[in-house]
Amino acid sequence: MITTTEKYVNPFTDFGFKKIFGTEVNQDLLIDFLNELINDKGKISSVRYLNSNRLGASVKDRSAIFDIYCESDSGEKFIVEMQRAKQNYFKDRSVFYSTFPIREQAQPGDWNFELKAVYTVGILDFTFNENKDDSSYYHSEVKLMDTERKTVFYDKLTFVYLELPKFNKTVSELDTHFEKWMYVLKNLSKLQDRPVQLQERVFERLFRVAEIAKFSRDELAEYEDSLKRYRDMNNVINTAKQDGWKEGKEEGRKEGIKEGKEEGRKEGKEVGRIEGKEEGRTMMLEATVRRCEQKGMSIDEIADITGLTEDEIKRIITKII
Repeated sequence: MITTTEKYVNPFTDFGFKKIFGTEVNQDLLIDFLNELINDKGKISSVRYLNSNRLGASVKDRSAIFDIYCESDSGEKFIVEMQRAKQNYFKDRSVFYSTFPIREQAQPGDWNFELKAVYTVGILDFTFNENKDDSSYYHSEVKLMDTERKTVFYDKLTFVYLELPKFNKTVSELDTHFEKWMYVLKNLSKLQDRPVQLQERVFERLFRVAEIAKFSRDELAEYEDSLKRYRDMNNVINTAKQDGWKEGKEEGRKEGIKEGKEEGRKEGKEVGRIEGKEEGRTMMLEATVRRCEQKGMSIDEIADITGLTEDEIKRIITKII
């Protein structure tokens, strides 16, 4: 039995995201969304879903598991991911993931190295640190650039990031089709009915697909499990942030007093703030790992949440024990 009063599926859950975008029967939803992102309406007319589990070139290479991996009718590759938690080296991971569809295009024999375009799309439930204060900048499109001329050097590799927490428009303020997509992705599970501003056929289908009451018994069970994991993860992250902030604040205060006695009150206060912030971050990560481990999460799941390496997680778990 679903323990929620929500009418529509939560797209931040694994089940919800793949229910909307990851099935052949609903590929029209994915096509409409991708056409908005690449700013070329109608360019993509069909997609072919590919195996989302990509293996490295050798046994020693890391593998990658994408939320959605597909190919357009013109051969362009799309990786689409819903990223729920901020993690270290997230951008590095995006670049690493993009190498798989690039390398897979290699052809044996006499090949001229011509590539089809690759897009990596990140739908983020967090904000990047470098522009977190600019609430109007929530849609980033990144390409290889000539730094001197400020022009695109290579247009076949694109990274698109949507920072959903920054998108705060109300339904009455929506002007474009893209903004409507942003609104739906952020607010779907909070709605009880489809707003009159979302009357396009694609959103009519999306709300019909996302209605929990229409799920089969197996889908309900799968969604309940996915929703539980999502809530557990949010609880782990929020609790760890609170614990890390409190412990880091106290540690920073103590360090500030110590340094203040030696170098003066003003300098000591600043040193304490900096060291406390770093100490708090470390404590927050350790608290996150501890709670994830108590929830029975695997090392791979903990790594996905925290951005830590397998060795770092094992060291923390050993320290906890």
